[in-house]
Amino acid sequence: MDVYQKRLAELKERIAQACARAGRDPEDVTIVGVTKYVGVDETRSLIEAGLKDLGENRISVAAPKLEAIPAETGVRWHFIGHLQTNKVKEVLGNFSMIHSLDRLSLAKEINKRAVAAGLTVPCLVQVNVSGEESKGGFTPQDVAGFLAAAGEMPGLAIRGLMTMAPVSDDPEAVRPVFRGLRELRDEMIGRGLFPADANELSMGMSGDFEVAVEEGATLVRIGSVLVKP
Repeated sequence: MDVYQKRLAELKERIAQACARAGRDPEDVTIVGVTKYVGVDETRSLIEAGLKDLGENRISVAAPKLEAIPAETGVRWHFIGHLQTNKVKEVLGNFSMIHSLDRLSLAKEINKRAVAAGLTVPCLVQVNVSGEESKGGFTPQDVAGFLAAAGEMPGLAIRGLMTMAPVSDDPEAVRPVFRGLRELRDEMIGRGLFPADANELSMGMSGDFEVAVEEGATLVRIGSVLVKP
């Protein structure tokens, strides 16, 4: 078996086991392969192995891949990094979802450019559940107010929430962060601040994705497990 097919199969099996522990359907979890450290050829190999969702965090790094890999491959590109307002115009139309909507000024810029282009941009609201100063995103307490403001922006389609957990050698140590994001999403749905089907949770990376899946992740951002040194 091709090395990428093998890694992808092993990853899917680990996700399936985590879903079984949580009573979830593995089909409800999407693997977003983080390709920011690899070039066009390796990215193509991942696509050929069956991966259809790819994540990039810098437009300058993503640009050669966006140009070289045709839309006919069916790839869905996810923007997962900090997005500067002056880069919004380059992201719109090239990415199927923005995971890192982390401030009101960015929402206004996305909305302005999306409306002008006749687009509606799927976005996830980044939440700093852990409270780490090094992490971006809204505080959990500020999410409701932001969602109310975003509801007046026709160029945005808020699809759920995203968080980044602290780096830890013990995945169990970050379980409360993932649980906190799920509970916040459920609270926002219960309060009618976004539709019941806007339930995406982007959380979990190579070191802690199994715990994230157990806590409800629908999108896991996986780099080193797939693209090993």
